[in-house]
Amino acid sequence: MCVLYGRRRIGKTMLLRKFTEKLNPVFFTAVQTLPERNLRLFTSCVLERFSPDMASFSLDSFESLFSYLSNMCKKERVVVVIDEFQYLAESDPGLLSLMQSYIDNEWKSGQMFLILSGSSISFMEKKVLSEKSPIFGRRTAQIRLSKFDYMDSALFVPNYTAEEKAIVYGVTGGVAKYLSLFDDSISLDENIVRNIFSKSGYLFEEPQNYLTQEFRNVPLYSSIIGMIASGVNKPGKIADKLHLDSSSVAQALKSLITAELVEKIHAMTGENNNKKVLYNLKDMMFRFWYRFVQDGLSVIEAGGGEIYYQKVVKPMVSDYMGHVFEEMCRTYTLKKGIEGEFGDLITKVGTWWGTNTEKKEQTDIDVVALASPGKKVLIGECKYKNEVLDKQVYEQLDEKRNLLGSKYKTSGLILFSKSGFSDWVKDKEGDGMFLVDLEKMYMCDDRQ
Repeated sequence: MCVLYGRRRIGKTMLLRKFTEKLNPVFFTAVQTLPERNLRLFTSCVLERFSPDMASFSLDSFESLFSYLSNMCKKERVVVVIDEFQYLAESDPGLLSLMQSYIDNEWKSGQMFLILSGSSISFMEKKVLSEKSPIFGRRTAQIRLSKFDYMDSALFVPNYTAEEKAIVYGVTGGVAKYLSLFDDSISLDENIVRNIFSKSGYLFEEPQNYLTQEFRNVPLYSSIIGMIASGVNKPGKIADKLHLDSSSVAQALKSLITAELVEKIHAMTGENNNKKVLYNLKDMMFRFWYRFVQDGLSVIEAGGGEIYYQKVVKPMVSDYMGHVFEEMCRTYTLKKGIEGEFGDLITKVGTWWGTNTEKKEQTDIDVVALASPGKKVLIGECKYKNEVLDKQVYEQLDEKRNLLGSKYKTSGLILFSKSGFSDWVKDKEGDGMFLVDLEKMYMCDDRQ
């Protein structure tokens, strides 16, 4: 019994179709309807698999259906996939208990391979995987499917340059469905206009469609996402700006985190400091849409999407990519740190912000990588600019060596640059000084 779950559009159904394409499965996708209709649809899938001439018949209960499956799995290996499982279980409160009985008494000793898949993360975690679930402890595997990282995302557009691959990742956030919309046989600009800045584009209304599927109070969640996208990333300030009580905002943020649209970020080395917590848009497509598309809706609907993109959006894409590039750099640091490229084993990577007491000013560190064993850290700076990274950036990072406190020893520096490095900086490479440009970030994966 495997439980597969993850946010919508992440690729669960495609993964299951690919996995089972040679297994002759019962593949049933539940719908949001009455239990009687789901029973008829599920029965049809089962009978189509085992008795095609009886596919038009319907069994009178889930118990009869499960009993039929029990008989089948005593004769042969039976793979049963229930996709969008939350719709089936929500429509019949007794279904999970009935399933528990059949797992324990029938299927466990048969040749059943049961896969339960769902896109409601909260339901799958609370009703299927938690200790309160009737089927708790029955699973033999679980997978929470996540977005692709920047390296996997690049495999969707292999013919693009490194910079173009990075922008595709920054626009799609590594979500499988969104990546599948991009065609590297045409230009990146054409793809962006066609998919986002066109009334018929899949991503033009995607945020509102997605929120409608996930939440009842869409205006509330959309407003909070808009606030975070504009840089208001603390609950109190969000509540003040929207004239809402703090408890409503806190609850909404919790739901947005569960839906993987928002993330709660702690400053590295300050996990226990509640003042060092920020909320960020985890979904980059939402981040891109709320920054650029929302203000251009009237122009796009009037047919001026391409002009709006070329004149307003494209000149600002490099600035937008700054935060995306930082996340890519943290991903690279963890991946290569696990492989031992930086000497010590890197176990955790994040960011840091706080006060430089010597200069009496607020500052931040883009990349903070904790090494094990001990309290050694690697700190880094990321620059997504068209000019080479020069001496000034190196010196600014070098000055931050001691900002994390006496408990942590900075064992190395790492500089990331979209456009390479000056000769002065190149001369510093080695002996705890690492230089990584955008091309190298993609070359670290031998599939590229």
